Amino acid sequence: MTDTATRADHILIIEDEENIASFARMYLEAEGFRVSVADRGDVGLDVARSEHPTLVVVDLMLPGVDGFEITRQLRTSSRIPIIMLTARDDPIDKVVGLEMGADDYITKPFNPRELIARIRAVLRRSDPSLQDPTGPDDTVLELGAMRIALGGREVEVNDEAVALTPKEFDLLVLLVENRGIVMTREQLLERVWGYTFLGDSRTIDVHIRQLRRKLGDACQIETVWGTGYKVVAPR
Repeated sequence: MTDTATRADHILIIEDEENIASFARMYLEAEGFRVSVADRGDVGLDVARSEHPTLVVVDLMLPGVDGFEITRQLRTSSRIPIIMLTARDDPIDKVVGLEMGADDYITKPFNPRELIARIRAVLRRSDPSLQDPTGPDDTVLELGAMRIALGGREVEVNDEAVALTPKEFDLLVLLVENRGIVMTREQLLERVWGYTFLGDSRTIDVHIRQLRRKLGDACQIETVWGTGYKVVAPR
């Protein structure tokens, strides 16, 4: 594991293929990121916990601990953004990774511009200070028994906290702010993930499923077949 210091945004790459890790590091450092690299899952997990990077890029298949387990363990105590790398274009891998709490995924081999675009999009949506340059937002959204504090990025249902990943939170806020309006998958990808041409509608579907599981009847998210989703007032 090595480290350089060029800016506040610290990217941890957990990848055992040296050529891919070096390739990604070179491009990220050229864009001004500070980069750490770990070639084992257990080492990467320790680095993530001790150094608190801004974002983690983690390969699925790793010695020591695999990418699924790293994501699961990090999500038990952290909301750090996670982008998962997978060598196979396997929908099951992607779905499982997203359900465990990954914010996005990229299939190898990847274009470095795609990786940088994904990282920037995830960081932009995960950092409240980047979303509102005037300062923290003290707005509170209420819908039935659900309460959403935008500044603290907190969600409560019947006064009980609900733990959401950064992307789940952003997706929920967007849907609640546009309650009653059908949001297409393309609109959701663009406004929550920050891109459309790189996106995959399965990403949206998995996050919606997670929101429904975590929020239950407190937030009614309806599927508009062939189009997208909308939030409706509680019945």
